[in-house]
Amino acid sequence: MPVRLGAAEETLISQLKSRGADQVAERIATAGLPTRRVESYHYTDLKTLLRAIPPLAKPANQVDVPALSVAGAYNLTLVNGVALQQGTPPAGVTLGTVHGGVLTTRDDVIVHLNNGLVGESLSLTIDGTVEQVIQIAHRIEGEAAHVADALKIFVADGATATIVETFTGSDAAHVGNHASYVALGKNALLTHVTIDLSPRAASHFATNEYHLADGARLRTLVIHAGSGLARTHLFPSYEGANAHGDITGLNLVADGQHSDITMEAVHEVPHTTSQPLFKSITRGRGKAVVQGRLVVARDAQKTDAKFMHQGLMLSDEAEILSKPELEIYADDVVCGHGSTCGKLDEDSLFYLMSRGIPKEEAETMLVRGFLEELVDPIEDESLAEALHGVIEGWLLAK
Repeated sequence: MPVRLGAAEETLISQLKSRGADQVAERIATAGLPTRRVESYHYTDLKTLLRAIPPLAKPANQVDVPALSVAGAYNLTLVNGVALQQGTPPAGVTLGTVHGGVLTTRDDVIVHLNNGLVGESLSLTIDGTVEQVIQIAHRIEGEAAHVADALKIFVADGATATIVETFTGSDAAHVGNHASYVALGKNALLTHVTIDLSPRAASHFATNEYHLADGARLRTLVIHAGSGLARTHLFPSYEGANAHGDITGLNLVADGQHSDITMEAVHEVPHTTSQPLFKSITRGRGKAVVQGRLVVARDAQKTDAKFMHQGLMLSDEAEILSKPELEIYADDVVCGHGSTCGKLDEDSLFYLMSRGIPKEEAETMLVRGFLEELVDPIEDESLAEALHGVIEGWLLAK
C-alpha cells in the first residue's frame, strides 16, 4: 500500500529528479520519510518534524564571518554547497574534488538524499603530521534553502591531523544535509570535531562515516548547539586490529529544540576497542535524543567496547530519550552500555551556595564540570578554548 506523501516529500522528489537521482526519488515516493516505525528514527519522526523543504540553494558569495574562531587554523569554506577558492593549504594537505556523493549506500533516507543531491564533493588527503588545525566552514546564505554537500577525507598511514567542521548560515529556515566520509590508514591519528551553530529556524542533518585500519586512533566530538531540528548519524567501522575510537557527542538543547545523535558502530575484526561517550543538557521544553548501537561481528574476538550516555535536565519540562544497544556475535569480548539521566545534584548545589556563590553561578559551575570530560582530551589549546566558548555561549543564552 503506497504511503501518503506530504509537502516535504513531494518537494524532495522533485528536487531529486531535477538532479537525475530518479532511483532515490522513487524510494521517497514509495516509502516516504521515516516515522517512529523505523527503529533508528523512533525518537525523531521526520515525517512529522520535517514539514517543508525550501528550494535548492543558489550560488552565493563568500561571507567572511567565521562561525568559530580557532587561532592559527587553516580555513576552508563551503557556501551553499560549493567550495570557494582557498589559500595555500598546509604542507601535507592536498585538496581535490570527487564526482557525486561519498557515503556508502545503506538503508537510511538522509544518506540516500545526500548521495542523490550532491554533484561534486570536496576531498582532503592528509599525509604526515599536520600541526595546523584544518577548519571547514559550511555556510548556507540568502533566503531559506536546501543544501547538500559532502567531504571525502583520507588520512594516510601514520599521519596526524585535527579537522573541525562548523555549520551555520543566515537567519532563515534552511535545511542542510552534510556528509563526511573519513578513512584512516594504518596507525593514523585523527581528531574530528563537528559543530552545529545554525540559526534556530534551520534543520541540520549530518552523516559521519569512519573507516579505521590497523592501529588507527580516532577521536570525535559532535556538538549540537544551534538548529531547531538537528540530527547527526555516526557510522564508525573498526576494520583493522588495534584500531580505537573515542566517539563523543554533546546535545545542548533549549526550549523548542530537538537534537538527535545516533551512532551505529561495527567492530569487524579482533582486538579493537571503543569508548563512545555522549552527554545531553536540556532546558525549557527541549528534547535530546541519543541512540547508540554497538555491533560486534562473529570474528571480532577480544573486542573491548563500552557505550555511555549521561543526561542533565535543567527544567521539569525538558526531555531526554536514550537507547543504548549491544549486538554481539563473538564470545570473547568485554562490552557494556549504560545511560543515566537526572537533575543537578542538590547536595553539590547547596555546598557551593553555602560558600557564598549565587545559585545561578553555582548551577553554571556544576554544568561546566559535567561537560569538562568531553573537551579536556582536545589537545590543541586554541580549539579547546573555542569549544569552551561555544559551551559558555549556550549557558549564558538563557
